[in-house]
Amino acid sequence: MKWMIASDIHGSAHFTRKLVERFHEEKADRLLLLGDILYHGPRNALPDGYAPMETAALLKKLKGSVFSVRGNCEAEIDEVVLEFPSSADYALVELGGRLVFVTHGHVYNERHLPPLRPGDILLHGHTHVPVCRMVDGILIMNPGSVSIPKEGSVHSYMTCEDGLFLWKDLNGVEFMRYEA
Repeated sequence: MKWMIASDIHGSAHFTRKLVERFHEEKADRLLLLGDILYHGPRNALPDGYAPMETAALLKKLKGSVFSVRGNCEAEIDEVVLEFPSSADYALVELGGRLVFVTHGHVYNERHLPPLRPGDILLHGHTHVPVCRMVDGILIMNPGSVSIPKEGSVHSYMTCEDGLFLWKDLNGVEFMRYEA
């Protein structure tokens, strides 16, 4: 199964269209969103093409393929508008015998680790910066941001297939990889 993993769309219909195009071109089976889907939040400028309802409509076209965890900019009504689960704070996934703790990153992150063991993976967004590094034997991964990249990073997402994680820009150009 091929997963596409993205975070921090922040209501940009412009970048959501590009993400949906990439989803189809990647021939991904599932889209995992790491929160902050519809709203820009008080610390961020409005992203290009800010249109939360259009963003929701674009993502609803992938209904049945999209899963999400809640970000710090989510509202309770978002799950109703999006029509896919998006209110869980975290999810646990098994990947090749490794536990993957999936969350947004505003509560659990590399400075405040969830109860993980060496060899486990913490997958989160929130910082808007792509990351792949070990902290105390735990692999920390972040796909970066679809619409508001920070620290000189690019608009990005990840894919995961057969234990191979690829970080790509919204043109599909790979810039980082990790084989689990």
